[in-house]
Amino acid sequence: MSLEDRVRETFAPGGLLSRTVQEFKSRDGQTEMAGSIARTIDDGGVLVVEAGTGIGKTFAYLVPVLLSGARVLLSTATKTLQDQLHGRDLPLLIKTLGLPVRSALLKGRGSYLCLQRLQTARQQHHVSAYGALRTLAKIESWALLTGTGDLAELPGLDERSPLIPLVTSTRENCLGAQCPQFRACHVNQARREALAADVVVINHHLFFADLAVRESGMAELLPTVRTVIFDEAHQLNETGVQFLGKQLSTGQLLDFARDLLASGLQHARGLADWQALSGTVERTARDLRLVVGKPLSGGKLRWVGAAPDPIDAALWQQSLAAVKVSCRLALEALSAVGETAPDLARLCERASGFVDRIDFFAASCASDSVRWLDVGSQLSLVESPLDIAETVRTRLLGSSTEPGSQRSWIFTSATLGEDASLKWFTESCGLTEAEILKVRSPFDYASQAAVYVPVHLSRPGVPGHSLQVAQLVASAAAAIGGRTLVLTTTLRALRTVSEALQQQFTNSGSLEILVQGQQSRRELMDRFRLGDGGGRAGCVLVASASFWEGFDVPGDALQLLVIDKLPFPPPNDPLVEARSKRLEERGRSVFNDYFIPEAVVALKQGAGRLIRRETDQGILVVCDTRLALMGYGKRLLAALPAMKKLGSEEEFAQALSGLTRTSTTDSHWS
Repeated sequence: MSLEDRVRETFAPGGLLSRTVQEFKSRDGQTEMAGSIARTIDDGGVLVVEAGTGIGKTFAYLVPVLLSGARVLLSTATKTLQDQLHGRDLPLLIKTLGLPVRSALLKGRGSYLCLQRLQTARQQHHVSAYGALRTLAKIESWALLTGTGDLAELPGLDERSPLIPLVTSTRENCLGAQCPQFRACHVNQARREALAADVVVINHHLFFADLAVRESGMAELLPTVRTVIFDEAHQLNETGVQFLGKQLSTGQLLDFARDLLASGLQHARGLADWQALSGTVERTARDLRLVVGKPLSGGKLRWVGAAPDPIDAALWQQSLAAVKVSCRLALEALSAVGETAPDLARLCERASGFVDRIDFFAASCASDSVRWLDVGSQLSLVESPLDIAETVRTRLLGSSTEPGSQRSWIFTSATLGEDASLKWFTESCGLTEAEILKVRSPFDYASQAAVYVPVHLSRPGVPGHSLQVAQLVASAAAAIGGRTLVLTTTLRALRTVSEALQQQFTNSGSLEILVQGQQSRRELMDRFRLGDGGGRAGCVLVASASFWEGFDVPGDALQLLVIDKLPFPPPNDPLVEARSKRLEERGRSVFNDYFIPEAVVALKQGAGRLIRRETDQGILVVCDTRLALMGYGKRLLAALPAMKKLGSEEEFAQALSGLTRTSTTDSHWS
């Protein structure tokens, strides 16, 4: 029996999954996807699958790879999804299928406790506050018990904690084999387990980070793997370009200055003026930041000449040269004492790397890349390729395989484009020759969901638009007792909408307004999913960025999804500008071939938060009149699931009243 036959038998009505997995329901689309993956595993090659929401794509790729018996690398978008795959889905299917399969979880080194840095963390001035010391004590106690060192397993540790960088390592500050804790290192332990496992679960960031520098992990692991699967593959291109270029940040320089002072005084006191050297690196890094100034904070600056626009080129080059001098002075001092301690040897390598990267950014940008300056509390100098197509073609698909075998590459996501060839994804990822499969969602969107475009609102960009969005949300959310997610395309809109809603509902307490950035992402998701049960008020969550995808709220907790405007790429973003210029040079339409496809994928991702089960009901509101009034609006609407169209405020109000529960509390906008 072929692998495909075994897979189809497993998914069939009355098959093994139906008999043993609670809530499993045989779906034609899921079986079709699983069968195609099984054929690709057997024959080798490249398969791209767009699997609509509700297909059950995780089981559709896990069952074939487990039954194949081949070594498999699974890469997904986030560490949260990694934990779900390794901690829930894989153990369930391995047990169900009765297979002797060993799985392993591998994350980037920043996810694991560094025992060496933990020993020195109390010496850092960052932990002098009582709250930080208390958190550090909690980490120290946990360190004695953990078997993995994965900080995600430590209850109550905020992923935004400033302590995390002090107790984890980076590629720059890791001591490698010279570390006194090398044998007990959690990172090395995770890598050893990955090399011995049949199925290894990683994330896209780790994959491309290791691919870019060949630091460890993938360089050894990838050649031994028969099948590679990328889930949430729509994020691959943007993730890849982050790591396939070069970066230098003032934050890295400040970390280096801090480590230089601590290690110099500990291992080579009196052999150099470590305080002066550290202070010079810190001062020149801060001076470089000051060259940009406060008015430009919070964005990306175009960089096509000698300096980012609109910074004075002479002043920029002078400041960059000063940073280089400070790093070179540190390098000279470290070179003289580097052999006395592993810490100093690693610092010497870091200083040398900074000098090389400063030289790189002092020269002109490569013709096939784009360069920009990220401006925040720190500066990040970035140069990256425009996409990952060439890297995928040459370094992945063109890489060697085991003798006598053909490697299989499988890419899947709920949203990969709008056309039959999925050009939005395949072109940027170098997969134009791949086999394409599109599997429709099993949900009956026409009866489960409706879409409404309030044409009475101002056009986005007109002053007052965000306040009008807040007014609509306040009225509608009050009518259904919360259960509303608002997705904004900008942080400015997020602030305006959330502040208006908080002003409206804080005093009454009838609705709880949750805002991205005011709590951790995990806390916001957990609270929103609780809804209004147990005497709690109903919720409205106002969010942006990461909440457009990967946020799963099945059931009644989410029944109204409001998007403030169409998610077109920001035209002034340097990467967007460079990609647009390349299309123009090729004689293509930037708007039709880039801006519209980008908006389609983002809109589909956002809209996908609404319906997560066959029993869900909800309304999608897109507060952008262009969707109804502009010609390209039809193209965007056609890319969405076939929801019922609501044509008026009266129809919208009637649809709201038909949702699961209703309330009239605070229905008046004041």
